[in-house]
Amino acid sequence: MKPELVPNGGTTDRLGATLTAEGVNFAVYSESASAIWVSVFNEQDEETGRFELDVHRDHVHAGLVAGLGAGTRYGLRADGEYNPDQGLFFDPQKLLVDPYAKRLDRVFVRSPRLRLDRAEAVDTAPLVPKAIVVTPNDELILPRKKAPGLFYEMNVRGYTMRHPSVQGPLRGTVAALTTQRVIDHLKFIGVDTLQLMPTAAWIDEGHLPALGLTNAWGYNPVVYSAIDPRLAPRGPHELRNMTDLYRKNGISVILDVVYNHTGEGDSDGPLLSLMGLDAKTYYRFVEVDGKQHLVNDTGTGNTLRCDHPAVQRLVIDSLRYWVEEMGVSGFRFDLATVLGREPGFNPNAEMLKKIKADPVLSQCILVAEPWDPGPGGYHLGQFGKEFKEHNDTYRDEIRGFWRGEDGKIGALAGKVAGSAEIFDSAGRKPSHGVNMLAVHDGFTLRDLVSYSDKHNEANGEGNRDGHNHNQSWNCGVEGETDDAAINAARKRDVRALLATLFLSRGTPLLQQGDEMFRTQRGNNNAYAQDNEITWLDWEAADGDLVDFVAAVNGFRKAHSALTHDHFLTGQDKNGVRDVVWLHPDGREMNEGDWRDSAASVLGMHLINKDDQVLVWFNRRTEPVVARLPEGNWAVGIQSDNTAEVAFSEGTATLTPRSVVALVRA
Repeated sequence: MKPELVPNGGTTDRLGATLTAEGVNFAVYSESASAIWVSVFNEQDEETGRFELDVHRDHVHAGLVAGLGAGTRYGLRADGEYNPDQGLFFDPQKLLVDPYAKRLDRVFVRSPRLRLDRAEAVDTAPLVPKAIVVTPNDELILPRKKAPGLFYEMNVRGYTMRHPSVQGPLRGTVAALTTQRVIDHLKFIGVDTLQLMPTAAWIDEGHLPALGLTNAWGYNPVVYSAIDPRLAPRGPHELRNMTDLYRKNGISVILDVVYNHTGEGDSDGPLLSLMGLDAKTYYRFVEVDGKQHLVNDTGTGNTLRCDHPAVQRLVIDSLRYWVEEMGVSGFRFDLATVLGREPGFNPNAEMLKKIKADPVLSQCILVAEPWDPGPGGYHLGQFGKEFKEHNDTYRDEIRGFWRGEDGKIGALAGKVAGSAEIFDSAGRKPSHGVNMLAVHDGFTLRDLVSYSDKHNEANGEGNRDGHNHNQSWNCGVEGETDDAAINAARKRDVRALLATLFLSRGTPLLQQGDEMFRTQRGNNNAYAQDNEITWLDWEAADGDLVDFVAAVNGFRKAHSALTHDHFLTGQDKNGVRDVVWLHPDGREMNEGDWRDSAASVLGMHLINKDDQVLVWFNRRTEPVVARLPEGNWAVGIQSDNTAEVAFSEGTATLTPRSVVALVRA
C-alpha cells in the first residue's frame, strides 16, 4: 500500500510517532511554525514521501499517514519565519529529528551544511539520522524504589572496550554489560545501583572533529529518548534486555540524563531538532539591544526552557519511556538546577513538582547534581526529600583532610557523620547525600594521589580546560614512576580514601575503575578521549584493591552502627550515645582539640543498639598510639595491608596514613 495522508485523521493526544491500526500518527509541538512535514525515507536513504501535518490543535501539528508501520524511517521539516536575530530558524531544507524519536538509524555527525543560512541552504537529509518507528514494549515496568547502598558510575564504552571476556563486536555496547564476568565483578564489590553515563544519542562538540577527537561521555544529547546507536546498534531492546538481567541479579540501573541543553549548541551550531522546530519554545533566550540571544547557563551554548509546559511534557514523557519501556530504575540529573530555573532557581518550580508528583517517576531513584555554571547556580541541599544529591562538599573536605590541609579535623567529622548541616531538614536523612571522592569530571583516585596538577594536553586545548582546583597531591613525583616507595604510598593513600568513603554516613558513589587503581594519565577532563585514556585496562587491574573494596563494602553493610540512617547527635538516648569523638589520648574531643589546626588523628566511636564500631583516621606519616575505650577490641577492617595494628594494654598502634575500623572482640 502506497503511503498517503489521511485528511484530518491525525490526533494530538500523543506526541511523536505512534503506531495505529491505520498507519502511523505523527504529532509535533511548535508554537511558531507555519507548517510541518514528515519526510519518509527508504533503506537507501532516499526520500520517498513528504506529508504535511494537517491537524492543528493547541500548537500541536499532527497527521495520520496510512500505509506506514514499524521500521519506517522518517524526519521532520518545518517552515516559518527565518530571523536568527529573533530566535527563528525555520528552513524546510533542514531535516530535523523528531524530539520524541525512540530509535535512530545512525549517529550524529557534524557538518557546516547543518547551519547554513536559509538563503544558502542545501537539503541536509543525507547528513541527519533518521528516526525509526518502533513497536512499543507492551510489557511495561512498574518501578519499585530500592534504597541504593552503593552507586557505581559507569561509561558503557570505556568500561567494556578492553574487557577480556567481552566478544569483539559487543565491546562498547550495553549488550557487553550482559557478559557474566562483567556482572560478577559488580556483584563481587557489592554494587546494587549502576549509574550509566548518558546513553541518549549525542553529537560531538564543534571543535572536536578538527582535533581528531570524539565525545566519549555523551553529555551533548540531541534527542532525549533514543539510545545512541553506538551503544545499542541493534536497537533499544538491547537496553531493556540488560536492565531486565540486572534486575534479576539484584542491581538497579539508573541513567545519567541531560535535560538542561542539547548538542545544537549556540547560534552557530547545527540545526538538528528543537532549534529548527521552535527554538523560542524549547530554549531560553534573553533580549539584548533588540536581538534575542540564547542563554548559556549550562556552559554549552544553550539552556533548555524547563519552565515551559511543552518542555515539561517532553521531559516527563522521556523519563517515563526510559522507566516503563526500557526498565531503568531512576535517574541522575546532570546540572539539575536547570530543571528549576524560572530563570532563577526555584526549588518549587513546576518541572520539579511534576517529577516528584508523577505516579511512576515518584517511585524511582532520583539523584540531582545540584548546580549549574549559570548565575546563582549552586543549590546543594535544596531539592527536597524526593531527591538524593551529589555532595561536592564531601569530596572537597575529605580530599582536604588527606591532602594535609590545616584545620580539617572538624570538617572530617562533619562529612563522615553525614553532612547534617546540609541535609538535616525537611525530613531528609544522611542517605540523601551522595558521597563521592571522584567522578567522571575530574581525576581518578589514582591520579588524585599521583598528580599535583592536571595534564590535559591530549584534549588539544593547551591544558586550559578542566578544573584547576583539584586538591590533589603526587606523593613526591609528578605522574607515573618506577619508584616502589612512591607507588606504595599512592596505593596506601587510595585505600585510606576508599575506607573513609565506605565508613561514612550517606550513600557512597564509586567511579568505574577506582577499585582497580585506574589512571587517566593526569587528564581531569577526558570527555573527548574515546581511547585508552578512558578505556579500563582490565589486564592491569589491582586485584588486591578490588578485594579491599569488596571487603570494606561488606563490612559497612554488616554493621548497623555505620548504616543506620539517622544523623549523629552525640546525645544520650536510653543511656547510650550514638557517637563519641575521640582524641588519640583516649579522651573525648574538646573545644580546643577541634580548634587545633594541626590535628591529624580522629576516633569515631559509633554505637547502635548492640553494634559498636570504632573508626580511627590517621593521616600522619608515622604510627600513632591511640588509647581505646574499655573492653576488648579487634580489627574489623583496615586500609593498610602492609602492617598489622598492634594492641597493647588498652591501646592500638595505628599505621601511618590509614583508616582502621575496630569492633568489640
